[in-house]
Amino acid sequence: MKKHVWKKKIVPYIFIAPSVIFFSIFMLYPIGYSFVMSFQTSVGGEMTFNGFENYKRLFSDAIFLKALKNTFILLAVQVPLMLFLAIILAVLLHSSLLKWKTMFRVSFFLPAVTSLVAYSIIFSIMLMNDGLINQLLEWLGIGAIPWLSHPFWAKASLILAMTWRWVGYNMVIYLAALQNISEDLYEAASIDGASKVRQFFLITIPQLKPVILFTAILSTIGTLQLFDEPYTLTKGGPSDETLTIGMYLYQTGFRYFDFGYASTIAYVIVVLIAILSFIQFKVSGDER
Repeated sequence: MKKHVWKKKIVPYIFIAPSVIFFSIFMLYPIGYSFVMSFQTSVGGEMTFNGFENYKRLFSDAIFLKALKNTFILLAVQVPLMLFLAIILAVLLHSSLLKWKTMFRVSFFLPAVTSLVAYSIIFSIMLMNDGLINQLLEWLGIGAIPWLSHPFWAKASLILAMTWRWVGYNMVIYLAALQNISEDLYEAASIDGASKVRQFFLITIPQLKPVILFTAILSTIGTLQLFDEPYTLTKGGPSDETLTIGMYLYQTGFRYFDFGYASTIAYVIVVLIAILSFIQFKVSGDER
């Protein structure tokens, strides 16, 4: 009997053992080893302990500070714009007055399933000096814009591409949340004389608050880790004006093979994500 009970207790652990082993080898070990490497530097091809020197180096690293600035500019502009457009589209596509809802929903969501590299390359071709966008602008009499060669327009190009890619993804999340809001709330508000705009701000937005917080945190994490779009679209240029922390981490680790400093940058990104997520929870008033 004892042997039978022992087998029943051990069998579940046998089933989850492969997952735990693989998770430990390919996730926990690299995370731990990267943390150790953040306190090391390469001397003669060997990693040696250097204390907090890598972290001190960050504050005097002009390229890192520029990458940090660029990343926060993209975060401050693109994320609110994207989430605002996603909410507006979700509300419009949730309306009972709109026909062909399924077609519109699929159309707006399709960019979310395209390859990051593929869509970045397409945007780079469209935004070339003689690309489709500039040809259209010249036809309208506006004149060509140096989308990829001017610091301001290069950032605008990234924001444009990222917004196109991710608006539909967040829109679907908001659509799912809107379908869980009781119609009784809107009917009661209509009876009290509330306009559609007042209903939007007094009912829709408060009801979507947890979902908005969720998408804001996901978008913040994604922006702080941004790599594919700037690497493919602008190569971080011109003059590092679109260089992001994610790109700088990649260059440090895999172009200059300074893995200790790259690990330091990675953990700085983790800390930034934690701080910004905490701030978003506090600003939203979510105590859970």
